[in-house]
Amino acid sequence: MSSSEAELHVVAPQLRSLRRRAGLTLEAAARAARLSPAHLSRLETGQRQPSLPMLLALARIYGTTVSELLGETVAGRDAIVRAADMEPTRAGGWTYFQAGAPGRGMQALRVRVPYGAQGDMVRVHPGEEWLYVLQGQLRLGLGDTVHRLGPGDSAHFDSLTPHRLAAETDDGVELLFVHTLLQSPTAALCLGPHTGELS
Repeated sequence: MSSSEAELHVVAPQLRSLRRRAGLTLEAAARAARLSPAHLSRLETGQRQPSLPMLLALARIYGTTVSELLGETVAGRDAIVRAADMEPTRAGGWTYFQAGAPGRGMQALRVRVPYGAQGDMVRVHPGEEWLYVLQGQLRLGLGDTVHRLGPGDSAHFDSLTPHRLAAETDDGVELLFVHTLLQSPTAALCLGPHTGELS
């Protein structure tokens, strides 16, 4: 068995297990991830390999981390994250640096948002978010209100409030970002109604 085949055998059952733990049907999870139920089913049975953006989306929907989706365990959950150990992850134009240990109730990230990336994407999900602007100017839409934040400004809000983040400055914006993705039935509030048994 090749290493990529071995990874699929770990990821596939993890995807199904975490979806069930989040209390979502295959159809509801697929709709939230903008996938067809058939495609998500193939991911869960190891017939297809998920991309990183897909893993990031599923992790947000299931209230977990990409590390947990991949079946990784954190030995001892180190309290310190060294700058040299921060590997960038890129998705949707944004660059993410893990700024805390994975697998905890809060996820801490340093995020680089370039100008024009994902500015029209509305996010709604369970949990809370806190952000702090390090550099640049951020446009933060919370519900129907738009706020402009500069270096040193911060925001703390309920993630079920529809929110949008965009860089206002040409050279982008850099943020410290902490979020919780609550693992509870409230996930249905942002995914819409769903019926049927969990697959």
